[in-house]
Amino acid sequence: MMNGAHFGLVAESYSRSRNDIPHQLFESLQLRNIYFAGKKVADIGCGTGVLTRKIKIRNAQVIGVDPSPQLLEKANVSSEEDFLSIPYVLGTAEQTGLDSTAFDIVTVMRAWHWFDREQTIEEINRILKPKGTLLIMDSGFLTESTLVMQTFSAMEKFITGGIKPAGSKAQSKQRINGFPVEWFEEWRQNKFDVRDFYKFDYTVSFTNEEWVDRIESISWMTGLKEDEREIAKFKLLDTLKEQFGEEVIHSVPHYCTVCILTKQ
Repeated sequence: MMNGAHFGLVAESYSRSRNDIPHQLFESLQLRNIYFAGKKVADIGCGTGVLTRKIKIRNAQVIGVDPSPQLLEKANVSSEEDFLSIPYVLGTAEQTGLDSTAFDIVTVMRAWHWFDREQTIEEINRILKPKGTLLIMDSGFLTESTLVMQTFSAMEKFITGGIKPAGSKAQSKQRINGFPVEWFEEWRQNKFDVRDFYKFDYTVSFTNEEWVDRIESISWMTGLKEDEREIAKFKLLDTLKEQFGEEVIHSVPHYCTVCILTKQ
């Protein structure tokens, strides 16, 4: 895994605020004949297991892989609370430790930009069955709203180097629906065919406190020392209350981008 955010440092807020997997995602996949029932699925970079659990309740045999012990601990607790039996293993996208040619589907949600892509594609080629499906997905809030602009303004002085796209997305000069254009050529060169590529919007509601939680879970906040994060959170919450009031519910526009690839 490439150098990047250490989400284990913000595991509590990550677990509370990163649960926005929209129902439209699975509806859109079904429209494209992607079904999970009875399939063996590896969820790579699973984090707290929010996508893993949704795949499990659709009757898949799913396993989650993540390099963060703290996030995997949250994943295990949440799965137990939901009465779901899901194995989670400590591993990276580049070295999952999973069996070769064992999986019908590999999923990656909000994580491809953190991986060493060359090594990851090689590893996914190893674990995925011939003609298997690779789903690479990303989602997040749109930046045009007043809430987000006020948030960025309040946070900028705490973030060294300024607020930038996450991971390798920051190094790309051109993106399509948020995906760097070079990813598509890398997939093609490694014998993955793009079957479909699409984007849809959805909305997530937050109180002021929930929005602060969401912001703490973002990659550029993990680079702060704990006391700096606490000061930044306090400043943001104070700004939100001053600008929007204390009892407001924010309806925040989000996007979800999905790429469906088939192993040749």
